[in-house]
Amino acid sequence: MIFTVISYIAAALTTVSFVPQAVKTIRTRDTSSISLGMYIMFTAGVILWMVYGIATAQAAIVVSNAITAVLAVIILSFKIAGITSGRDK
Repeated sequence: MIFTVISYIAAALTTVSFVPQAVKTIRTRDTSSISLGMYIMFTAGVILWMVYGIATAQAAIVVSNAITAVLAVIILSFKIAGITSGRDK
């Protein structure tokens, strides 16, 4: 029981800590200071953690990583769009 509570607290903290950066990037669409390689690896890692959570039936891992994956994909899309349009170097 205690480890379930800990997992939900950890999941909430790591997900919520990512939200301010995501909100800022979504509002400004400025991704010039974000590394494309890092964001590709981060997004892939989050998705793999979500798959792991599904495979092991761990709701805290599934929910937190699903939320983070959506935000990470949005930011990654802005980064790629900025590079292809020449706005982002």
